[in-house]
Amino acid sequence: MSAPTIRVEVAYATPEKQYLIGLDVAVDTTAEQAIEQSGILATCTEVNLSTCKIGIFGRACHLSTALREHDRVEIYRPLLADPKDARRSRVAAKRPPRKR
Repeated sequence: MSAPTIRVEVAYATPEKQYLIGLDVAVDTTAEQAIEQSGILATCTEVNLSTCKIGIFGRACHLSTALREHDRVEIYRPLLADPKDARRSRVAAKRPPRKR
């Protein structure tokens, strides 16, 4: 009899493409193991698990987090700009020039 498995997904997105890889893993699999088993590290060489943050359904987690049935492990890319600074720049660009 084979060991029980659960169904999980590994998700990663670049500006050009989204990856959503479904796989069956052993019941005690961690997020890191699922990422490695998905093959995403070979496909997307820019992913570095020592620097990229990960989460399950939008909630940050550790690589050692044990997965449950139907979890989606998400790999997050680093931000290119601080969202607050980007918003301030957009607002400033739309604002009419001040009269002196």
